[in-house]
Parts: sequence; structure tokens; C-alpha cells
Amino acid sequence: MRNTDYQKKLTEYFKRNLKKGYTLESLRWALVKQGYSRAVIEGAIDEANKELAAEAPILKEKPIIKYEALDEENNVQPQKKSWWKRIFG
Repeated sequence: MRNTDYQKKLTEYFKRNLKKGYTLESLRWALVKQGYSRAVIEGAIDEANKELAAEAPILKEKPIIKYEALDEENNVQPQKKSWWKRIFG
């Protein structure tokens, strides 16, 4: 087995088990205890993190919520300044 195949299998191992909820440290030490090279493990972790980051959804900004107070006749009431803004501007 070539080194790239070896590292690709470790990368898939990390991706699969991270999705299951295992911690990175527990996976890392399980492989170290089984005799895997730390350099190969770290390379696979880096690659798995890159691939998982590419799969992650892009988060959009939170919407700005605007509100207005209405009186009994549905007329817009002027907003009062907050206590904090009245004192500190």
C-alpha cells in the first residue's frame, strides 16, 4: 500500500469518527497506541479538517430585527431612547 493510500484511509477514519462525536484527542491517541506514526496521524488530521471545513455550510449573517410600537389606533409610536443611551449618548 502506498503512503497516499495509507494517509487517505486515516483521513477517512478521522472524518467518519469525528462525525460520530469522538474527540480528536481520543482518536489521535488510539492510533498512537496502535503504533501509527505521529507524523502520518497529524497529516491525516490536517487533511480531514480541510475536507470537513469544505463540507460545512456557509453561515450567513443574523437578520436585523426591527420593531415598532403601535397605539390603539395602529399609529406608530416614537421610540424612546434607552436609559443607557440617554445617559451616555
